[in-house]
Amino acid sequence: MSAKPTDSAYSERGKRSRSAALKAAAGGTALATAMILSYVETLIPFNIGIPGIKAGLPNVVVLFVLYKYGIGYAAAVSLLRVALAGILFGSAPSFIYSLSGALISLGVMFLLKKTDLFSSRGVSVAGGISHNIAQVCAAAVLMNTADILYYLPALVIGGTVSGALIGIAGSILIKKINITDKINRED
Repeated sequence: MSAKPTDSAYSERGKRSRSAALKAAAGGTALATAMILSYVETLIPFNIGIPGIKAGLPNVVVLFVLYKYGIGYAAAVSLLRVALAGILFGSAPSFIYSLSGALISLGVMFLLKKTDLFSSRGVSVAGGISHNIAQVCAAAVLMNTADILYYLPALVIGGTVSGALIGIAGSILIKKINITDKINRED
């Protein structure tokens, strides 16, 4: 005769199932929001004569997810967004630039966040700068020229400005949206 699960076992399994469903829904919502912001960014005519400078709107979502759900969800949202945006709105080189920037900036932001020495705004600025540095390095490798590094000072300034603006928006969202009260944090 086998033992029947207790009511508390069913209850615990139900809580885990509900938590998993909430996490999946939150991740899907974050990815959809990042994709919408990626699309909106393609509609904004932003040409100041320096290739690669963009507002970085989807990074608001990545910053929010990093702080609310942890590095695993932030990486999933960031990498899936880069892949989908590359397929829908980009080209092979733009995908490589975006991927290199996303990987490096997410790593930098995660490490700085873990130190607890920086606010989300500071973490975002570092993410913006490191994103642009990674993209310029990827472009130098792909184009087989170091000449493109001349764009680096302007891209660092652009990364600082966009990182600061994204950080301000992200910090407001982090403070105002409390959905994680019902979802266990990952890290």
